[in-house]
Amino acid sequence: MRMATGTRSILPGLVILLAGCAACGMPYAGPHLTSTECRDLMALRENAHPTIEQHHSELTALRKAGYAASAWYDDPYYPDDLQAAQRLVDSWFKTECQQL
Repeated sequence: MRMATGTRSILPGLVILLAGCAACGMPYAGPHLTSTECRDLMALRENAHPTIEQHHSELTALRKAGYAASAWYDDPYYPDDLQAAQRLVDSWFKTECQQL
């Protein structure tokens, strides 16, 4: 059985696409923020003198929420993408960090 030339070139792309869909699977249902991130975000919200570790925790939480700072300062979606990530982290904070 011979494959058409166009089919042969599409097949690897379809395999990669399906593998990506299978790898994504169900959305993550566990906690998004660690206890350290919750503690550091709480301290930042209380206007405590921030430490570098607290800033790192905040940046890690923003990255988990999908924010990727542009290294070249040319992000056409800034500040909208940062604000969207901040809203998501705020939502996570309200639902996951109540035990503090």
